[in-house]
Amino acid sequence: MSIVPARKVTVVVCEDQPQILKNQMKILQEAPEIEVIGTALSGEAALELLEKRQPDVLLQDLGLPRMSGIDVTREVKRRWPEVEVLIFTIFDEEEKVIEAVKAGASGYLLKGASSHKILDAIHEVRSGGTVIQPNLARRLLRHFHVPENDAKPLPPSRQEPPTRPLTEREIEILRLIAKGLSNSEAAGVLRLSRATVRTHLEHIYDKLEVTNRVEAVTEGLRKGLIEV
Repeated sequence: MSIVPARKVTVVVCEDQPQILKNQMKILQEAPEIEVIGTALSGEAALELLEKRQPDVLLQDLGLPRMSGIDVTREVKRRWPEVEVLIFTIFDEEEKVIEAVKAGASGYLLKGASSHKILDAIHEVRSGGTVIQPNLARRLLRHFHVPENDAKPLPPSRQEPPTRPLTEREIEILRLIAKGLSNSEAAGVLRLSRATVRTHLEHIYDKLEVTNRVEAVTEGLRKGLIEV
């Protein structure tokens, strides 16, 4: 019986600095499982490309000229919600990262990340995961977690544990993603397959009535299920 080769992950790269774009392309072109189907030097050009063909993953700089990476992310997710957006950022762009995640970005990488981290991140978001690096995860989570002294009274549904309690395994996974681990990393720690971790995450989202990792961790904090 013949083996059907796995489909390549299609990627569009949006970066306004030609030398950085060249470096990113070199990394991606050396990965046999990746197919770059277009490049753009601006957000506007990236949207034009996506009108013709949508990639699995849009890899883009956050600090684009004119149309910002946040605006591009918001527009991409509005028009093509199945496209995963993975952004490049720098340490002093915390607020922009938060806005990009709120706009629908599936994850982010720090500029200068190794080729291994870039390729792992592309595969992670392609498989439905989220890439939140530990060195920024806590600051990101603090933004979504209102300090107790400043919090407004929560509605009754938010003052009680979830009606369907999380299993011990689900709480384990929630703790790991709160620390910034990817699906693959959590799978390695717990000695599970990435698909199993993803299934547990789907159950967590359903039970907590959320749609992504940041919301799940925030709800976990609010309900006292985990601590950061």
